[in-house]
Amino acid sequence: MLFSKKGKSDVDIEQHELLENAQRRIKQKKRLFTHFVVFLIGAVFLILINKILGAYKEYDWFIWAITAWAFLFAVHAFNVFVTQKFMGKEWERNQREKLVAKQKHRIGELQKEIETDFPLSNINKKEEA
Repeated sequence: MLFSKKGKSDVDIEQHELLENAQRRIKQKKRLFTHFVVFLIGAVFLILINKILGAYKEYDWFIWAITAWAFLFAVHAFNVFVTQKFMGKEWERNQREKLVAKQKHRIGELQKEIETDFPLSNINKKEEA
């Protein structure tokens, strides 16, 4: 049958998550490499504008511009290679589980507090009377 529904298993979902994660990482790395190429081309143009075209020739301002851009590129590379390694999907999952556990604990405390302040036996007696 062409359109018959098939039950999705956990393996398919896990494979789908892994594939989405890999595609996201590929996009991040592709953007980083594009940033690097644009940085190199931009640095050459800044040098050309300052030295050959003579824009503010008395001061080598291109050094500061390239340094600032290199810093931004380093931050981008740090984000892609370091931060994603330590704060990736596994870290997000652990944080989510911790927050859910805290919320469940807090809900349990509130339920105990409500049960001690307003016991069900007193409420049932009032309804019967």
